[in-house]
Amino acid sequence: MRAMSVSNAKKLRGLKNIDWLTTRQLNNLAKALAMSRVVKGATIFDDKSPADAAYILLSGVARITCCNRKGDRTVVIMVAPGMIPQIPPPTSGIRYEFRCEAVTECQIGTATLSVIIDIVLGIASADFKRMAASYCGRWDLVQLRCSNFMGCTLEERVALILLELSENFGVSDPGGVRLTLRARHKDLAELVGASRPRVTEYLADFEDKHFITREGRQLIVRQDLLEDFLARKLSTGSRGHGELSLAL
Repeated sequence: MRAMSVSNAKKLRGLKNIDWLTTRQLNNLAKALAMSRVVKGATIFDDKSPADAAYILLSGVARITCCNRKGDRTVVIMVAPGMIPQIPPPTSGIRYEFRCEAVTECQIGTATLSVIIDIVLGIASADFKRMAASYCGRWDLVQLRCSNFMGCTLEERVALILLELSENFGVSDPGGVRLTLRARHKDLAELVGASRPRVTEYLADFEDKHFITREGRQLIVRQDLLEDFLARKLSTGSRGHGELSLAL
């Protein structure tokens, strides 16, 4: 067992994205990892795997894939040996079905994120996550929005933005989720990459369908109805001719 731990520590020492760790940290990390071999083509982990699990690729090549709007699986990232990036948190109205797959036979080390953070930083994982979320923000959400918008109609893009705003600026309301910021048509148009008059048309249509309601200058969003709407669009594969002038 000790020989295996020493061998794993040597492998960790050669990994680029954790080469800044001290020898003591690498040795402790090697002892904490549960080792496994994953055959070519198999799934290493996916978005249903435990959220607190962290994976280190010691040898081999992996890739992270997701489903596009047509339901086809596409490659997002090719992964070299080192700590494997965490799958992005879920996004309202979008189903990516992220998966990390072995391109070749892979040797994987697994531990809980809390154990790794304690070894590497000496702090609680909850504190690290709060700090990382505050410092890094949700740039991953912006990137996911951009890639997803490529295959969306303008109507779908407006629905996705309303869901995003309700997640970030929403408070519970008897009628749905009330936005605490003023949702100006000009701002919404810039977020979805379209003209203000076209966005106004879709907002009026959403009001007619009771996806949103207005109380003075505040907007109340029915998240459940918007998510059902997007799910129906995805299942039917319907497409329109919304404006595509993405400036994101």
